[in-house]
Amino acid sequence: MVALVRTVAYLGLEARGVEVQCQIAPGLPRFSVVGLPDKAVGESRERVHAALAAMGLALPPKRITINLSPADLPKEGSHYDLPIALALLAAMGVTDAEQLGDFIAVGELALDGRIVASPGVLLAAIHAGGEGAGLICPAVQGSEAAWAGEVPVLAAPDLVSLLNHLKGVQQLSPPRPGQAEEPGRGPDLRQVKGQEVAKRALEIAAAGGHNLLMIGPPGAGKSLLASCLPGILPPLTAAEALEVSMVASVAGMLDEGRISRARPFRSPHHSASMAALTGGGLRVRPGEVSLAHLGVLFLDELPEFQRAVLDSLRQPLETGSVDVARANAHVTYPARVQLIAAMNPCRCGHLGDPALACSKAPRCAADYQSKVSGPLLDRIDLHVDVDPVSAADLALPPPAEGSADVAARVAAARAVQTARLEGTGRRSNAELDGDLLDAHATPDEAGGKLLMQAAEAMRLSARGHTRMLRVARTIADLAGSEGIGRIHVAEALSYRRLAPRA
Repeated sequence: MVALVRTVAYLGLEARGVEVQCQIAPGLPRFSVVGLPDKAVGESRERVHAALAAMGLALPPKRITINLSPADLPKEGSHYDLPIALALLAAMGVTDAEQLGDFIAVGELALDGRIVASPGVLLAAIHAGGEGAGLICPAVQGSEAAWAGEVPVLAAPDLVSLLNHLKGVQQLSPPRPGQAEEPGRGPDLRQVKGQEVAKRALEIAAAGGHNLLMIGPPGAGKSLLASCLPGILPPLTAAEALEVSMVASVAGMLDEGRISRARPFRSPHHSASMAALTGGGLRVRPGEVSLAHLGVLFLDELPEFQRAVLDSLRQPLETGSVDVARANAHVTYPARVQLIAAMNPCRCGHLGDPALACSKAPRCAADYQSKVSGPLLDRIDLHVDVDPVSAADLALPPPAEGSADVAARVAAARAVQTARLEGTGRRSNAELDGDLLDAHATPDEAGGKLLMQAAEAMRLSARGHTRMLRVARTIADLAGSEGIGRIHVAEALSYRRLAPRA
């Protein structure tokens, strides 16, 4: 007899259907799993064997073969435990094989028969909905699966409860979507003393989704400014929250199925590898740039990252996605991020201060800043010099305007952009290109003349010219202006600097 149970394989954010076939045939006792399984899938035999033993069931003394079809698709992860166990139970006649045909099953098995969490349940639920099937998953991830919509979900704590439900002996309650968390709030801009130019640049970056680089001595407040950014960004829409949660699901980072409306904020250490930042590894997983999708990727001490690692961000920053190509996999993850970077002007950090600067200045500044390539700097819209904070600045009372006031202006500017870009597939001014750029970001005659003069004097590339238009559009939106004038272009140009020559 051959029993069939459906499950999925994950390739990036795509769930592909997999058929688990179980055959029990006469012969010497043997339990084998075929179909290009990885080590975790191969070890399913031991977990399934122990889980059935915990239920008081013994494997038949025959030849048991589990085939994962299609056989040429790599199978990775522990979520194959549950479908393998169900296919085996159906082949043994313990449960109804025909009834299982209405479901897709995912979940890892503990040795005592519990069904424990495994990554990717939200993707599996969305795939099940597209196939017109239900989903069998761990109870702790039932609320995660419920976000997929009108998909019948059986969220079982253990194999015994699941079998009893299938036989009609007991009833598993349908799970409800996890309660969405309120957007978290970090430090308030009232904590930042001085730095009015940097705070203005941070507001522009938040309003248009622009990349920002802050350059200043240690202790000037660059990291504090970056940590204030989540407090002024608008929350994710429902569709965006689901999109972000799909990445978190495949990475196994959704806590009890709770979906947050707060935009992701990722801050990897400068020792991060290329695979950690862009994704990859033996089992291809999303990297920091994908975990920050539709949110913020903060890179502190930018020149301390390996140059090859930083340059690997050039394609994601331009296209909004990252393609991870390996010998055994080729997957694409979304990576529409807002890059916020901070760096010292030189290795000692005190360039321009005669009392503290090292003896190698200004040569050390050129050497240090040249660690960041010109093409990467060209993809950063706003460049801001953050001046040191004096004792007199620290003695001043907190500024009257805080994050809530700035967040209100940012939300108003984003609302204008949402209405303007409705139906285009774009979300913010940072994504304007082609005809959209010509239609909505063309300055008036005076502004255009200034931009042309500046482009020649600053040797702006075509990309830099485009990014200046995007920033000017955002500045005009913050000012409530329909058109882009000379004053908006001038302010946008003030945040642009030449890339250092290597």
